[in-house]
Amino acid sequence: MSRREGLAAGAATIAAAAASEAGAKTAPATAPWTPDAVEIAGRIRRKEVSALEVTEKAVRDAEALNPKLGFLVTPDFDRAVDKAKRLDAGTAPSAGPFAGVPFLVKDLDDYVGLPTFSGSRAMLRNPPAKDQPAYIDGFDKAGLVVIGKSSTPEYGFLPTTEPEGFPPTRNPWNPERSSGGSSGGAAVATAAGVVPFAHASDGGGSIRIPSSNCGLFGLKVSRGRQVPGREPMRGVDLSVAHVVTHSVRDSATMLAATERHGPDAVFPPVGLVAGPDKQRLRVGILTETMLGAQPQAEVRTATENAGKLMESLGHKVEPTKWPVNGPAFAQDFLALWASGAAELVDAVTKAIGRKPDDTLLEPFTLAMAELVGQMSPDGLAKAVADLKAAGQAYDRWFDHYDVIISPVLGSPPVPLGWVSGTVDIPHLTERLNAYVGYTTLHNVAGAASMSVPLHWTADGLPVGVQFGGRAGAERTLLQLAYELEAAQPWAGRKPPVSV
Repeated sequence: MSRREGLAAGAATIAAAAASEAGAKTAPATAPWTPDAVEIAGRIRRKEVSALEVTEKAVRDAEALNPKLGFLVTPDFDRAVDKAKRLDAGTAPSAGPFAGVPFLVKDLDDYVGLPTFSGSRAMLRNPPAKDQPAYIDGFDKAGLVVIGKSSTPEYGFLPTTEPEGFPPTRNPWNPERSSGGSSGGAAVATAAGVVPFAHASDGGGSIRIPSSNCGLFGLKVSRGRQVPGREPMRGVDLSVAHVVTHSVRDSATMLAATERHGPDAVFPPVGLVAGPDKQRLRVGILTETMLGAQPQAEVRTATENAGKLMESLGHKVEPTKWPVNGPAFAQDFLALWASGAAELVDAVTKAIGRKPDDTLLEPFTLAMAELVGQMSPDGLAKAVADLKAAGQAYDRWFDHYDVIISPVLGSPPVPLGWVSGTVDIPHLTERLNAYVGYTTLHNVAGAASMSVPLHWTADGLPVGVQFGGRAGAERTLLQLAYELEAAQPWAGRKPPVSV
């Protein structure tokens, strides 16, 4: 079975499952303020609403809210309306589980007919893409109606979506706060209700971070779980793709529709996870970053309360510690991350015939590329070897635990500009060390993890809690997520700036 055939098989299987009554039984316990994608698709199948009506509403909402929130880079409204009309007329394939549901593709990946800017001024003249990755094909096979491409920081390097070449992406819970990154546009459009869910990717926290900041559920899948997306820029394949969602069932349904089948599957397919499991889990919990810093009080409270919630549900919870040397790991990860910036600088240099300056690439990108030039000849290779050893230590951690609870970020959503690419490097480095010290080890290990929206601050800002598992542990995490969603529902919370 080819990758594309596997996608088709997965989409067909999950379409039937999503249409069953089982899906309805796993709906959130409190009435959601906006329908999720499974619900919208069901209404379209039952002809309670047309795909065109749903698409035109999403277009209107995008036009109304994008000037306030800055989540949309490239609209694709005309093609979206045309596809919706063809779905209603029966002249477009409609067997996918999300037929007629509006959607956004993140602007780090090619989508045929639209340019890919990757949040960079250096790419503003890119022509429309003529090809797209097989993973993106899965969205079309699922029946989604793409209304455009969502914003991202320059090449996804920073945990906030404030690229210099585009307006900042603002948090709908407080527009003066960061949406997170790099899937900031996806998270904001979803949180604000413009689309029920959106494409996202995660190379160091880029699904979990914006999910935490925007009050969404964000599952980072295991490396190799799905049909591959774009080719990795770096020596280790850190990045995976999935979606940011309001509901757990949307994430589970999309995973079942896009995971690998056949002989090249890295893990046995999960299929549709439709609810919680009775098995009680062994749970480790920690609050400090890998550098040993404690998070802000609201984040610590969110994490500790999550541990208490797990105990109340019958899970066994105990303190634990990171299984790696944190400072050494941070330096090795920085070296690998910087190598991506160096590859970008080299590619732009070849394209324009000169080394790019800060009129084309952001200061942070250029500074990271310079770090690679300062490394010893074998520095990157040693860092990669050390990171692989760290990934093995992470895996051994789960000989004792099923799940690890930690913060996603060191603080609630930070003000815009606080970790942007224009902050001087010493201050930015200090801030990043305190802010994002929790998510990168999962990428190195290729493991599954998720941000669950279990806490809001006194002034109304969301704080996600991270639950990490072993590589291939998506079923365990999704079953747990359903249990948490029922025990402490978040679906009724609506941000101040929304449809």
